[in-house]
Amino acid sequence: MVERDPNRCPTHPGALLRDIVLPGADVTVKDAARLMGISRQTLHRILAEKGPITPEMALRIGKFAGNGPGLWLRMQQSHDLWRAKQKLRDEIEGIPTIRAA
Repeated sequence: MVERDPNRCPTHPGALLRDIVLPGADVTVKDAARLMGISRQTLHRILAEKGPITPEMALRIGKFAGNGPGLWLRMQQSHDLWRAKQKLRDEIEGIPTIRAA
């Protein structure tokens, strides 16, 4: 099993869509947006790693890519959680862990 470097932010799902899925399918952003029923602006935000993959978007992309919504949601969750950990690191370290009796 390959382990990810914990110091590196997990890949935003938009990067996978931009760098692998769309070129592999030979589909333009305009056509992909139309086929998924979303605006080009929405898709551009995701591809630029500025917009998140919501559950609704994961359903659309998962159907479009043929791999279901789970992958897209897990990638977004990993990306978001890593960023939150970096932002809140000092604050989280100050919270005690309780043990149930």
